Amino acid sequence: MDTLTHALSGALLARATAPQQADHNTLPLGRRLLIGFLAAAAPDLDFVIGFVGPIEYLYHHRGITHSLIMFPLWAFLLARLCAFAWRRDRPWRAYFGVIAMGLAIHIAGDWITSFGTMIFAPLSDARHGIGTTFIIDLWFTGIILAALGVSAMWRASPVPAIAGLAALSGYVAFQGVLQQRAIEWGDAYAAASGLRQAAVTVQPRPVSLYNWLVIVRNGEEVRYSFVNLLRREPLPLAPDAGFIARLDAPYLPLAQAQWVFGSRFGTSEAERAVAREAWSLPQFAFFRWFAEEPLLLRVDAGNPSACAWFQDLRFFTPGRSTWPFRYGMCREGGGEWRTYRLLGENTKTPIP
Repeated sequence: MDTLTHALSGALLARATAPQQADHNTLPLGRRLLIGFLAAAAPDLDFVIGFVGPIEYLYHHRGITHSLIMFPLWAFLLARLCAFAWRRDRPWRAYFGVIAMGLAIHIAGDWITSFGTMIFAPLSDARHGIGTTFIIDLWFTGIILAALGVSAMWRASPVPAIAGLAALSGYVAFQGVLQQRAIEWGDAYAAASGLRQAAVTVQPRPVSLYNWLVIVRNGEEVRYSFVNLLRREPLPLAPDAGFIARLDAPYLPLAQAQWVFGSRFGTSEAERAVAREAWSLPQFAFFRWFAEEPLLLRVDAGNPSACAWFQDLRFFTPGRSTWPFRYGMCREGGGEWRTYRLLGENTKTPIP
């Protein structure tokens, strides 16, 4: 989830749980909302890891700052900091509850996406996520904004904020229903295609909660399709279409779905040989750990250079000009393999 939506959700939760009467052990309403806003944004301070390097970002983003094990400690430290910042006009305990709720709703907001959150860090680096919600969901954000807007007009009551949280829960639950429907459709396709051992996964996509990427894996073979579960006719796309329209148009009605065929390691023997060697290298362990839906993007075989590029289908979104988290291994002649990140279609940057 994007940081602004996290912060807004923290403010909404802070308003919904505000006591009717404030005293020395509680916070004034305005300050409570500000603390909820800031606390729910705080875990994303780990973005600074990206300045160290892209691999470090993959290894540590949504790590200890997003951990259920660590969040009581973060809540305590932030509560102490807030008590000091406001010159101790309230004890740190007055801040602890709303900060803890802000951190918790941030973790929950990331857990519903498919990037994966290390909720048991530092004891485990396993990434968990239910994948019902795209990482930037304008409808999700809109529900929060609407609830906060009504709360601002109806300041004396927590009812609008409580209703907003209930609407958010219902929205995510409905996305879960659609997720299961997309899986069932993928299962039906796999069965009809004779892929008895196939594994079907689905990924939410932007613009509409009905837009899904359906992935069917059968051994090393990968098939994927961009579908809209509600649409009856394809969306026309004008040459001057805007960004939102270009993001939405690729998702076809189920009856007109188109499948793209790929492979984890390519199709030809020469391609597979290069891709397998690159994939198995110790330097590429970070991507093997991170990627849940790995797919060979391409092999660049020059003379004497060679590169094998991989992507994670979780982050492949048609309509965009660039895609994140594309990495590969390259070597010149018989030299050593080096790790690279692919920016755009042909711009590669070495990773130390």
